[in-house]
Amino acid sequence: MSALSDWAEGQIRAHLFRTATYTKPTVSSVALCTAATTDAQTGATITEVTNANAYARTGPAPLDANWTAASATDGLTDNAAAITFPTCTTATWGTVSHIAICASATWGAGNSVIHGALTASKVVGVGDVFQFAIGALDITFA
Repeated sequence: MSALSDWAEGQIRAHLFRTATYTKPTVSSVALCTAATTDAQTGATITEVTNANAYARTGPAPLDANWTAASATDGLTDNAAAITFPTCTTATWGTVSHIAICASATWGAGNSVIHGALTASKVVGVGDVFQFAIGALDITFA
């Protein structure tokens, strides 16, 4: 996964080539999506799993202890601890095919920072726990 949102691209561009200062988000929550994500979408416009059945965005804060150091040669970083979502209750969350990392833990809010497709879609049914094992959420800056 390596697609920066339009918002993130604008922040970085203004920081590097203009006079603006980029303040990194204090939250980096993973949102599970049931349709393709795009650069233009925000945390409010992504097709996120319905805000029901115990679904909640989750993810580690943007800290050195939570994300591996990006490689100097391949731009890869990944999660240093498992990212575990709540157990799906009552009804299915649907087929998760994409994710967005948002600068808000609140469903339907915040800026989308980076987004992309999962290697394989996953149907999340009642009783299922969706998880990214340690090192499984790869983000590449190329």
